[in-house]
Amino acid sequence: MKKFTFSFLAIIGFLFSVQAQDGSQTSQGSWLIEANTGFGGDGLAAHSANTGFGLVSSGDATIWSIGAEGGYFIADDLALKAGLGYSDFDGTTIFSYKLGAKYYVISTVPVQVDITGASIQDATENPLWVGLQGGYAIFLTDHISIEPGLRYNVSLNEDFSDDGIFEFRIGFALFF
Repeated sequence: MKKFTFSFLAIIGFLFSVQAQDGSQTSQGSWLIEANTGFGGDGLAAHSANTGFGLVSSGDATIWSIGAEGGYFIADDLALKAGLGYSDFDGTTIFSYKLGAKYYVISTVPVQVDITGASIQDATENPLWVGLQGGYAIFLTDHISIEPGLRYNVSLNEDFSDDGIFEFRIGFALFF
């Protein structure tokens, strides 16, 4: 119980010491590297184009993913981004890609629009999505943020899936 209480108090203290962001992290000429985790969706369609970290197990099937995204701020608060990912679906290889733009409203509210797709080993159809994402950037230091948010993926390939996917995400970003 002492360890739990100490850990809880340390986390609360850390959160209260979080520094306010002054916008310099998202200024023109800065770089961004981020990794995301996603929670939501169901099955292969939900995790077939993943440029983040993920692990989903349903019945006898397991999907794991690893990836990252990077971006360059072409203007204050506006970054162009690209991402790559690798997933394994019970031995089936999936390579994912993402291209998009991310805008930080008042330098702390990230809004993103992107195209995400994948190449699935031996598949006759591959997914293609338009993603819409929004959240809040909690800057822990001048160069590190945690960005919880919501994402909705709209399918552009009805032969693969005509369902949209709604996700809760937690992103971790480095700025330099």
